Amino acid sequence: MRVLVGGGTGFIGKVLAQLLRGRGHEVTLVSRQPGPGRITWDELAASGLPECDAAVNLAGENILNPLRRWNEAFQKEVLSSRLETTQMLAKAIMKAPQPPQAWVLVTGVAYYQPSLTAEYDEDSPGGDFDFFSNLVTKWETAARLPGESTRQVVVRSGVVLGRGGGAISHMLLPFRLGLGGPIGSGHQFFPWIHIGDLAGILTHALEANHVQGVLNGVAPASATNAEFAQALGTALGRPALIPLPSTVVQAVFGRERAIMLLEGQKVIPRRTLATGYQYAFPELGPALKEVVS
Repeated sequence: MRVLVGGGTGFIGKVLAQLLRGRGHEVTLVSRQPGPGRITWDELAASGLPECDAAVNLAGENILNPLRRWNEAFQKEVLSSRLETTQMLAKAIMKAPQPPQAWVLVTGVAYYQPSLTAEYDEDSPGGDFDFFSNLVTKWETAARLPGESTRQVVVRSGVVLGRGGGAISHMLLPFRLGLGGPIGSGHQFFPWIHIGDLAGILTHALEANHVQGVLNGVAPASATNAEFAQALGTALGRPALIPLPSTVVQAVFGRERAIMLLEGQKVIPRRTLATGYQYAFPELGPALKEVVS
């Protein structure tokens, strides 16, 4: 299969491209910078979709970048980096003389309202209660294609755990120093997935013709933030007892963005499992051991 991957030079894109190539697929990346095996977003806008059998969009500015202040300019960047790239790819697919067979978009579990008691699967309502849930709704709407010539899949991802990037890269130092611990109360759910499984679900969605609609890109074993902190401490052989107060989280990330860390959702990958995807890392302990090894 010839697969076009938008935002394919990032943390998830590199792992996905490697997995796809390892399975014999031909991969072209869409990125800001030109390079071998790549086209730029400007080239896509000007020349349309290159010939491909499937397209994936992973593009999007990192929302939880602690070095960026949560102000209006950054909010616009977060929105446009997702909506514009998705709209551009969706338009290019609609205009293509030979549209791809599959179109896969990665969004987030921020679609579901944070709760200490509710359990969400792919059919649960959400998408309209704060900045992030509205973002996911707009993002998924931007990807929608008319007709049925292209199979459409949306993967709502949890926090992605992997080596050399993602959420864990900011956590490792304090945990290695024995200064890690739960965030806020620690009771909030922490929907997570190993990067190998997120790439695996995306590959499954591209290859399996029966997969369509929304899939939750989270591991089957849900965990609270306190359980996550404990498991990360265990994987590193360090205590994980020092909580990070919610006031500090709000000071660093801003009140609106801090909600993503201080409140969580219990998300179940019911439909993902029903499609026949088999997780390599269904449990948190082994997933973290692999990430920090």
